[in-house]
Parts: sequence; C-alpha cells; structure tokens
Amino acid sequence: MSADFTGIWHADLSRSKLLGPIPQAMTVRIAHSDPDLRQEIWVTKSDGSVESTHFQCRTTGEEGHCSLNGNSLRGVARWQGEELVIELWIQQGELEVYLCDCWSLSPDGQTLRMEHRNDALAGQVAILERAA
Repeated sequence: MSADFTGIWHADLSRSKLLGPIPQAMTVRIAHSDPDLRQEIWVTKSDGSVESTHFQCRTTGEEGHCSLNGNSLRGVARWQGEELVIELWIQQGELEVYLCDCWSLSPDGQTLRMEHRNDALAGQVAILERAA
C-alpha cells in the first residue's frame, strides 16, 4: 500500500458517471493515515441545497470498523494492491443494500477514481481532482 487519499477533492462531473440526479458540485475531504480513513462529502444539488455525509473506516480488512453519519454499520475496507476496496451492507427497512466502492489514484496522485462494481450502484464512477 502506498496510496494516500488525504486532501480536498472536487468532482469532475463531465468525466464522472453518477446514477440519479446530477448535482451542481461535489466536494470530498479525506483524512487518511493508514489504517484510519475519514471522508466527508458535500453535494450541492440542482436547487442549490447542500447535503453532507460523513464516513469513517479502518483499512485493516477487519469487519466492524465503519460508520456513516456517526452510525456503525456492517462493512470492511481492505487493500487490493494499490486499490482500496470498501464494502458496506446498509440496512434500509427490511432490505440490506450491498455497496462496493473501489478507490484508486492516478500515477501523479492528482486524480481519484471511485468506482462501484457489481453492487447496488454498479456502473457509477466518480472522478475527482485534487484541490488541496
């Protein structure tokens, strides 16, 4: 493992493939000191309102170290080569939704790719450019 995702990232919405309504903007702040990772996402919706999400995990591959908006959830984050794979199982009523987000950095460390494969958001890809 050598990737460090720390920084402020802005989504390049023209290069991203997002499922659902396309926002005006998306900003992600990541604090990463392996094995600890914290992520905050701010999405500016088409009406100008802003939604935020806070996610935290440990990249040790052990289940039980994930939280979303302060609530613990079933999940695991682990390295597969240079890619970080985050798997989450989110309970929505009686339905359990599986998410698998695969993060990778470009060789120059300036572009972060977050890709969903074979999960409830399969095909969604967020391309983010490093701002700071």
